[in-house]
Amino acid sequence: MSDTKPRLLIVDDEDGPRQSLKIVFAQEYDVQVARSGAEAVKLASAKPFHVVILDIRMPGMDGIQTLEALKEMDPLVEVLMLTAYETLETARQALRLGACDYLNKPFDLDAVRAGVSRALERRMLAGKAQNSLSEIAALEKLMAEQKIGEEMAKEKGEIYASVLHDINGPLTIISAFAQMMHGLLARAGTSVEGEQLDAVKRNVAHVTQQADRCIELSRRYLGFLRGTAGKESRVPLRQALEDLRELLKRHPAAKGNELNIHEFAETAAPDMNGTDLIQILLNLTINALQATTDPHRVDVNAQFSAALVDLADVTDSPGRRVINREKYNPAGAVCAVTVSDNGPGIPADALDKMFESYFTTKAERGGTGLGLSIVRRLLRESGAALVIQTKEGTGTKFTLYIPAVT
Repeated sequence: MSDTKPRLLIVDDEDGPRQSLKIVFAQEYDVQVARSGAEAVKLASAKPFHVVILDIRMPGMDGIQTLEALKEMDPLVEVLMLTAYETLETARQALRLGACDYLNKPFDLDAVRAGVSRALERRMLAGKAQNSLSEIAALEKLMAEQKIGEEMAKEKGEIYASVLHDINGPLTIISAFAQMMHGLLARAGTSVEGEQLDAVKRNVAHVTQQADRCIELSRRYLGFLRGTAGKESRVPLRQALEDLRELLKRHPAAKGNELNIHEFAETAAPDMNGTDLIQILLNLTINALQATTDPHRVDVNAQFSAALVDLADVTDSPGRRVINREKYNPAGAVCAVTVSDNGPGIPADALDKMFESYFTTKAERGGTGLGLSIVRRLLRESGAALVIQTKEGTGTKFTLYIPAVT
């Protein structure tokens, strides 16, 4: 339903209520009227409606039967029941069958307007959530159909594997938000208003954001395959850290741990694609959160330096490595982001292997060995560098250095 005006159906066997309500809503809605349940079902089958105002007492097909038929055709349609005082029990039955509210006859115009407005808002939110989840289902089906076999060239196979790894992050978050919305709506029954409605709005926005991010990730990898990926779509580091905080708020890896993503007041933007930046930050932070199964602390801090940060004198040592030193050559300002944890540290035998594809020390916890190899590739593409400092029994610190624009 992409019409400019939302579609409203008024169903009543009495001409007076039908026509008066049609006049009330004619300016804001595409209003259709029906004098019987059968006529309402016929109109709805031809073109769905966003909201229906439905009288309970009608000859022939009554309001309850009409409600069931409308909901069977379109579960998302919002239905408000019109009822007289003596039919309140029937109205409650209608609510159990999926009506969103009921209005007493004779009706108050302000109450009707408010009820229809709430119903439309719920219908729009439900539609957005369904569209996002449908897109995700389509992406999951597409990924399931991809055949990543030994016959593919190694480079192309790693790219496809990276796509699967990257999209798994937002899919996990989408699933969490979808479950939250489902639980909230189940607890709220048919009445979602006030703080509950605000919570649903926020969750729908998160689901939509993550669905968009899946699409952006797919486009980025297609650009990489075609050789057209670039540094367009930069984002301020402050925004990237806020996004990181929001993305990890309900991530399974953060559960039981203390995650502190500290505020960053500068307006500087790293000189790299914004999706690449959030991928690097996500992979480094999730890696830190998964450093141990024991509860531990992870801190993310950012700094801006207007002067060049030279890593030429930062040499490798038993507990330190510099990744992508050879391509790190900033002309001036630099953004630095540090991800540190107080976990067990990185064993010496793993330090040189941790950025290789498919190497993982977390296989029993579902680790794929792709996260840090993706970080290494994105560092090479952007000219950024990463310094790792670790000590067994003390923890690990990753410091990301990225050329900056102000």
